[in-house]
This record gives sequence, C-alpha cells and structure tokens, in this order.
Amino acid sequence: MAVQIHGMDADPVFVGEGDIDAARELVDSTEQAELFLYPGSAHYFADSSLASYDAGAAALLTRRVLDFLQSR
Repeated sequence: MAVQIHGMDADPVFVGEGDIDAARELVDSTEQAELFLYPGSAHYFADSSLASYDAGAAALLTRRVLDFLQSR
C-alpha cells in the first residue's frame, strides 16, 4: 500500500498528540510510505480560506500529492 503523510513539524495536534509517532512507525514498517514535514505550527496549513494558510507549504504538498497520484 502506498501512502503519504503530510504535517507541520511544530503542529501541536500532529506533533503534540503523538500522531507524528504513529506516522513514523507507519513509514518505518511500510515500504511505500512517505512522511513529509513542513516548517511551522499550523494544522490546516493547506486551506486557503484560513488564516493559518501557508502558500509555500501548500504548493509543495499539492505538487507531491499530484506526483504521487500520477505515479499510481
């Protein structure tokens, strides 16, 4: 199974609640799993309707997801 996980490296939800640990375990145990961390603390950084939107991180996330989907 191929999977991507995206999150910000200081997101209090993703990092603070331990989701990052589960993500790392999945990546370590699954050959086709990738974890992408972006600098910042926003949880919904890819939602352009929110103040937490990070255009650079969202663009990179979008490119990675589109490349991922195209490769399948």
